[in-house]
Amino acid sequence: MLLEIVSPEAKLFSAEVTSVTLPGVDGSFQILNNHAPIVSILGKGVVKITASNFAFAKEVASKFTKLDDQNYTLAITSGTIEMKDNKVIILAD
Repeated sequence: MLLEIVSPEAKLFSAEVTSVTLPGVDGSFQILNNHAPIVSILGKGVVKITASNFAFAKEVASKFTKLDDQNYTLAITSGTIEMKDNKVIILAD
């Protein structure tokens, strides 16, 4: 599935991923390939991204924390998520 993460300053990430775990306001949840359509509000926490490879622009790479070769995290304070047609869009602060 395609994941795009956008902040008020710039597009932070856009690539094919295996899964994404998100900090929902009522607890964390995970989205996998072919997930049902969803729109949700995100709370303060960590977005965990799992993918086979990562490529970040130099100006935003410092915002991500590497867990291992297939997992990175991004700390957010709030945001929204939309999953539709195998495309996940995160608007994050």
